[in-house]
Amino acid sequence: MSTTATWDTQGNWAMKDNNKGLSEAGLRRMREVLARHMESGGIPGLVALVGRGEDTHVETMGTLHEGGGAPMRRDTIFRLASLSKPITAAAVMLLVEECRLRLDDPVDEWLPELADRQVLRSIDSPLEDTVPALRPITVRDLLTFTFGFGAVLAAPDTYPIQVAMRELGLDGSAPEAGPDEWLGRLGRLPLMHQPGTLWQYHTGSDVLGVLVQRVAGQSFEAFLRERLFGPLGMKDSGFHVPADKIDRLPTSYAHDPQTGGLVVWDEAAGGKYSSPPVFERGGDGLVSTVDDYHAFYRMLLNKGVHRGERILSRASVELMTTDHLTPEQKVEKDAFGDHFGRHGGYGFGMAVRTHRRDLASVGQFGWDGGLGTTAYADPVEGLTGILFTQAAMDSLDTPRLHKDFWTTAYQAIAD
Repeated sequence: MSTTATWDTQGNWAMKDNNKGLSEAGLRRMREVLARHMESGGIPGLVALVGRGEDTHVETMGTLHEGGGAPMRRDTIFRLASLSKPITAAAVMLLVEECRLRLDDPVDEWLPELADRQVLRSIDSPLEDTVPALRPITVRDLLTFTFGFGAVLAAPDTYPIQVAMRELGLDGSAPEAGPDEWLGRLGRLPLMHQPGTLWQYHTGSDVLGVLVQRVAGQSFEAFLRERLFGPLGMKDSGFHVPADKIDRLPTSYAHDPQTGGLVVWDEAAGGKYSSPPVFERGGDGLVSTVDDYHAFYRMLLNKGVHRGERILSRASVELMTTDHLTPEQKVEKDAFGDHFGRHGGYGFGMAVRTHRRDLASVGQFGWDGGLGTTAYADPVEGLTGILFTQAAMDSLDTPRLHKDFWTTAYQAIAD
């Protein structure tokens, strides 16, 4: 049920003394806690990874599909959901380092659909009740989710802008449009808030995927494969699972709101991720394995270095993992409760811990995915943790599993 492997660490580990790696007693405790969650029946399967120093420990439990069948394996491929966002931010920073993008330049040259914006007078205004944007949207606005448009944290169709988003297929309820068509639809709507004033979830990452594609002159996936996935050895990461690997993709489940039981959200063979998408979404479109994703996080934890090769500059990694939001920009994020508000800060495409609320150190960075994924790195402890499941975070089962995983991950640190 578990395996342990050694990671060939190179680069500069400037962490607190973490050479002792992981504790066998702590890992046994983790195994027991994860097993209890599996016995409850709310999670068909999971793959959990914790890494520290040169120790990497993986637990695999349960099955790919509810009711039995093929077991979870270390190389099981999962839908990352919003764990795609940090990868998208890293791709943008590669272009910033090449001076093909600048953080505080307007995006109008590359994304003319977002130029000369109008802004709703208030979130509940009719679509025609607008004022001009006070300034253009910048790359930094997109990276920090403050460009003025995003998920509305209210019941569906509460406001006219939500109705318009649904009618244009911008809420995910309609068949996929290609990136240019999607951005054109977005450009037909006013912004919800003035650029730079308020954090709003998700949409910025999807826009960034289009931006990378246009600046790089190649598909978003081709850029990721050339500049990140290839150098990091992320051989099972991409925007779909090819036919010769589809047997490693679990069924994705949501929960019935009345009974709490599992209901199929996406099949493996023939499902949403079994063929290339028409829009390679930077916000939630990627698939990966725990080892692939660990390589990406180890690179960030190692200040941009992977096995002796520099992928990102140290300065870029530090910028990505620094809180960039003012208290005023955080109002909506922090009001949404534990999921968005517990970290304190937000960097580029991921959360950043600014206060000690639980066992995680100040400076921990990472994010969670709505389809059942969680991944964070703690520079103070030199700790990386990744837990992938195929059960969505729309009931108490998966969030509780995630919290217990993180509690035991910190217990696994060998002092």
